[in-house]
Amino acid sequence: MIWLFDTLGEAPAIALLGLAVGLLFGAAAQRSAFCLRAATIEVATLRPGPKLATWLIVFTTALALVQGGIALGWLDLSDARQFAQPGSISGALIGGAMFGSGMILARGCASRLLVLSATGNLRALITGLVLTLVAQASLTGILGPARLWLFSLWQVQPGPARDLGTLAGLTPAATATLSLAALAAALIWARAAARKSLRQILASALVGVAVAGGWFVTYHASEIAFEPVSVSSISFTGPATDTLMGLVGTPSLPLSFGLGLVPGVFLGSFAAALAAREFKIQRFQPDTPMERYLIGGALMGFGAMLAGGCAVGAGVSGGSALSSTAWLALTAMWLSAMATHRLLKRAPSPAIV
Repeated sequence: MIWLFDTLGEAPAIALLGLAVGLLFGAAAQRSAFCLRAATIEVATLRPGPKLATWLIVFTTALALVQGGIALGWLDLSDARQFAQPGSISGALIGGAMFGSGMILARGCASRLLVLSATGNLRALITGLVLTLVAQASLTGILGPARLWLFSLWQVQPGPARDLGTLAGLTPAATATLSLAALAAALIWARAAARKSLRQILASALVGVAVAGGWFVTYHASEIAFEPVSVSSISFTGPATDTLMGLVGTPSLPLSFGLGLVPGVFLGSFAAALAAREFKIQRFQPDTPMERYLIGGALMGFGAMLAGGCAVGAGVSGGSALSSTAWLALTAMWLSAMATHRLLKRAPSPAIV
C-alpha cells in the first residue's frame, strides 16, 4: 500500500482502493443476488431459504473478519464515524424503519439498485437517482432541518456507548470467537437446509470479504497517509451523492474511497452480468408502477441519512463493526420491511400489490 501511495499520491491511491473494493463487491453481489429485501420477504412469509442464507453468509463473513482483525490487533475502528461521533437512537429506529419500508416498495435497497442498474434495469437506475437526490436534500438541502430534528430526539454519546461489544461486556477475543461461530452456523445451514451450491456460497462470502476489506484498507490508509483519511467501509447513500455531485455539480470534488467505490460497484456488476449473459434492459411495466418505486426511493434516501447508512452501510458495514446504533437501524429495517411486505400483500389495489 505504501508503494501505491508513493506512486500515485494519496488521494488517487485511496480512490483506486475504493474502486478495487467496489469491483469485488459489485461482481460478487451480482452473482450471489445479495439482497436484504429478498431475505426479509422469506422471513416474513415464514419460508426461510436461499435469499436469507445469502444475507447471513454476507453478514457473518464481514462480522468474523472485522472482529477477528480487531482481536488480532490488525484493525482499530475507534476513529470511525460509528464510534467517534455522536449517534442517534431515534435516528436509527425511525430512519431504519423508513428505509425498510422504502426497500420493499422499490424492490431493492440502495446497493441492490446500483447493482441492478448495471445489469440494464432502468427501474433501478431511476429509483437510485431519486434515492440519491433525496439523500442529498436530507444532508444539506431542504430536508436537512427535519433530519437534524429527528436525529436530536434521542442521542447517544461517542465512545463505549456506541460499541455493542463493550456494552455487552465482551472482550475482542470473545466477540471474534462468537462471530466465527455465527459464520460456521450460517455456512452449515446454507449448505444443508437452504441447499446453496459451493459457488453461490463463495460469491456470498466474497460480498462480506469486500465489506471487511473496506474497513481494512481505509484503516491502514489512515495510518500511512499524511492527510486525514476517514476510516470507513462500504456504504452507498453518502458516496452516491458525492459521485452525483462530482458528475453534475462539483467536478473538483476531492478524490476519496467513496468516489472510487460507487463506479467500482457499477463496473463490477456490469462485467459480471455480461460474463453471465444476464445483461437485459428492463423498463417500468403495468405491474411495476413507477410511483411505488419513486416513493420507495424517497423513503430510503431520507431514512438512510437519518439512520446513519443504508442496508449495507449501517446494516453490514456498521453491523460488522458492532456499532450499537447500526444494529438498531438494521433491526428496524428488518421489522419494517417484513411488516410492509405483509401489508402490501393484503392491500386490495393491484396497483400497489
